[in-house]
Amino acid sequence: MWPLAILIITYIYTPSQCTQDVLNERKDLFERELAMMVGNSIKLSDSELKANEIIMKLKHEEIDHGFIYPNHFNVSKHFFEYKDEVMKTKLFQIIQSMPKGAVLHAHDIGLLSPDYVLTLTYWEDLWVCWTEDKSEIQFHFSKTTPTNTCATRWKLMKEARSASGDVKKFDAELRKFFTIVIDNPKEVYTDINAVWHRFQEYFNSCGNLFSYKPIYEQYYYDTLVEFRKDQVMYLEIRSTLPPLYDLDGNIYDSVETAKTYKRVTEKFMRDYPDSFGAKLIYAPMKLVDKATLQEYIRIALHLQNIMPDFLVGFDLVGQEDLGVPLREFINELAEVKEHLDFYLHAGETNWYGTTSDENLFDAIVLGTKRIGHGFALIKHPLLMEEVKKRQIALEVNVVSNNVLKLVEDPRNHPLATYLSQDVPVLLSSDNPGVWESTPMSHDFYVTFVGVASRHADLKLIKQLALNSLYYSSYPDKDKLVHEFESRWTKFINEIVKDKW
Repeated sequence: MWPLAILIITYIYTPSQCTQDVLNERKDLFERELAMMVGNSIKLSDSELKANEIIMKLKHEEIDHGFIYPNHFNVSKHFFEYKDEVMKTKLFQIIQSMPKGAVLHAHDIGLLSPDYVLTLTYWEDLWVCWTEDKSEIQFHFSKTTPTNTCATRWKLMKEARSASGDVKKFDAELRKFFTIVIDNPKEVYTDINAVWHRFQEYFNSCGNLFSYKPIYEQYYYDTLVEFRKDQVMYLEIRSTLPPLYDLDGNIYDSVETAKTYKRVTEKFMRDYPDSFGAKLIYAPMKLVDKATLQEYIRIALHLQNIMPDFLVGFDLVGQEDLGVPLREFINELAEVKEHLDFYLHAGETNWYGTTSDENLFDAIVLGTKRIGHGFALIKHPLLMEEVKKRQIALEVNVVSNNVLKLVEDPRNHPLATYLSQDVPVLLSSDNPGVWESTPMSHDFYVTFVGVASRHADLKLIKQLALNSLYYSSYPDKDKLVHEFESRWTKFINEIVKDKW
């Protein structure tokens, strides 16, 4: 017989050891999972560790408050509801001051705010025309009354503004054409087609405003300035290369538009020698026939021949569910994949087993350097492994995916899985001006607070910024990364010095 005291001790000790074994296994699993996360390989310096404490304290305050009071968690709401509110937070302001590397997924005339676009309507020689119900608008620059077809009649913009009797109200109404932001998006944008229709209306309304050559040049130059202010070092801009026009009746084709991009970029780099400038991805619309695609390819090859240091590749754009599937163009694209680098949109859809998500297969076998969006990749485990093996980076646009109805709550964005499994990803912003976002700060903030694990820290956002450099087409990546590290050190030191 064991003494009663020994029996009691054994009874107490044995469960304790079992509990410890369970805790040890839990700790091991937890640490192994964290080790799979994007950024895990980064070792933080002493200064970075101090900065990380400050950043994580702010992050945890926001998340923990939202966990207790879910209705207060901004990032779970529609972007339009919280985009201005979060800019007041210390965490957002820190992220805004952070060097963000490169933006590799951004579209020509969707990048600047509606307030900026409104200023363009004060340029001389601008004519305007509305439909009778004022629901649609057209613009045209001309020395005389335009001959373009107009629903009512053309008016000089400055005369229409003056005759309104209330310039402030006139401009407020005009501004609505330059944004898709509204007060009740969930009621109006009931599905993806509804919001994409409004999104496309923006480009249709503003097309002739932006394609005035002096405006196009100014808009692009000011885009580079705004992205630089948001701590973006380098840009790869996608453009449809629309024909441009001037007051003398001259029309400039896609090749001349590409030359405009190159010329303005060179001017910007002279004015801001600390910038690494920009390069061009020719990205025409995908809802076309094969003959049109072949013309696109001809233009792309010609541009590559005359400006090999500026044109970096080719893409096809538009709403994926309504566009022509890549497999319809597989012959034409396969024929030139050894001559053109592809940066193809694919998987920007919620569907599974359709032509939309299966564009991912075609993009990969065509040798795409990066995948635009890749939202649906989460449903294709084999392709996820291929993307990792082939080091094909996903250009993820979190705010865009929320606004354009792919995901209602960013916490459910597939990027969370990509980050947890160290899939090659980078952040970008798509068309931030159209939904009144910052060039990159909002996307970093929403990812850090609303998508990534509560445990994801400074290493994650540093790695995401570095990934945008590693997967860019910039020829001297060592130089780019060296400059980033210098700016990053300065950023860290400012945090540690209690600027926040």
